[in-house]
Amino acid sequence: MSTEQTNAAANGFSYTLSRTLDAPAARVWQAWTTPDQYAQWAHAAPGSVELDVRPGGAWKATMVTPDGAEFPLTGTYVEVDEPTHLVVGMDVPGRSTPETMTVELTEQEGPRNTVITLRQTCDTAEARDMAEQGSGMLLDGLERFLADGAKD
Repeated sequence: MSTEQTNAAANGFSYTLSRTLDAPAARVWQAWTTPDQYAQWAHAAPGSVELDVRPGGAWKATMVTPDGAEFPLTGTYVEVDEPTHLVVGMDVPGRSTPETMTVELTEQEGPRNTVITLRQTCDTAEARDMAEQGSGMLLDGLERFLADGAKD
């Protein structure tokens, strides 16, 4: 996994995470956009995931941390270009506009080598660090899910 952080006062605080997954882009897309599959790898509380994957469509999930704390999350899909590009808007308390995370899927040589890249810009370094940690946990879960050959 590679990680890049940037600090730019005018543009906020950004990070980029990339991983190469042993699955075709269509399979990774399905895992990220199918509620039952997403719930299996994304540390979501059972029954909490709803995904309306289309521009303007709403999503929600309650994430569960390793220590058992629950965090309800909501947002909308900003851009959807199956199976390579998602821009996910996330509602942040006290913020008038959603924060966005971009998910890019790029297939490399061979059908089972997809590079997934997550990018997000936050308002503060602390928010960036927390979001980056959460995104790393998501990628860990997704990688395990795909390696286990989990199916819908």
